[in-house]
Amino acid sequence: MSTEHDFKRIKKDIKTDSIKSPLFFFGREDYLIKWAIDSIVDKYIDPSFIEMNFSLIDSSDITFLNLMNQCETLPIMSSRRVVVVEDFYPLAGQKLKGFSDDDEIDLADYLKRIPETCILIFTGKTADKRRKLYKTINQYGSCYEFKELDVSSLRKFIRKRFNERGKSIKPSLVNQIIEMSGYYDKESDYTLYNLDNDLRKVIAHSKDEEIKADDVINCISGNIEKDIFAMIDALSLNKKDEAFSLLHNLLSSGNNIFKILALICMQFETILFVKEHKEEGYSLSDINKELGIHEYRVKKASMFANRYSLEQLQKALSLAYQVEKNIKEGILDSRLALEMLISQV
Repeated sequence: MSTEHDFKRIKKDIKTDSIKSPLFFFGREDYLIKWAIDSIVDKYIDPSFIEMNFSLIDSSDITFLNLMNQCETLPIMSSRRVVVVEDFYPLAGQKLKGFSDDDEIDLADYLKRIPETCILIFTGKTADKRRKLYKTINQYGSCYEFKELDVSSLRKFIRKRFNERGKSIKPSLVNQIIEMSGYYDKESDYTLYNLDNDLRKVIAHSKDEEIKADDVINCISGNIEKDIFAMIDALSLNKKDEAFSLLHNLLSSGNNIFKILALICMQFETILFVKEHKEEGYSLSDINKELGIHEYRVKKASMFANRYSLEQLQKALSLAYQVEKNIKEGILDSRLALEMLISQV
């Protein structure tokens, strides 16, 4: 059973005035951490008195006494005072220069009796849930992990950004943005900040009310693997022009020709694997465990598998292997060989 993402949980807590201090925000999505902090500030601090009621403390400059003084200061013309400590390493199980073990013990004790007038927020990338500090915050306040968004929420995020600027976009292109971005790639550091920046580029590039495929192809930075996946997506829909455009972008970006070929082969191998196992009665969950990749990529591969027969996938792989051999043996120019592959798949 899926668990509700913490950004939804804190949204409800803020709306119902159920926020319990102290708070710990952690996870890969700094974008959502900033959003949560801004939402709390907007809820509890009068805009005219933000400077008097909001304190941002760099953990490298923190002392226990300074932090306590910030929390004990009463709010002015607002219901709460908000104190944020950025990148507080002790909550990740790491040492912090100038912050001793005794300071950590004193802080854990103080967190049990923070004034109700103060909302104290710690942020970090990771959490060591065995630490006394973490357990204390979790017991007397709340901990929120801002990990990657689920697919449904990510689609809503993308559509909302376009709607805010008066742009419409087809669901298929929303999915293409997700694939090209590499958001779900385990090795990628592509986050919502990167996605938001890329969506701004797409909006600036678009000349029409509706976002077009060309806008997406030209503006989503993503990574080479996702570009390959988008190219196969276009091929599976018989959109040769889009596939050629993606291929030319990959080549003009200076990507290694054999890396491109290796990724094409890998993607078709994944699709073929899914196709074969689906026909043998395996569920997508079972296939996902076998492959060990993100479930969204398995679902996409399954969608592609439905557009091809086993024979077509086997032929595509055979062509890709032959192209690699022809390039290595100098029989064909690498660019021409790849273009021939695209035209024949």
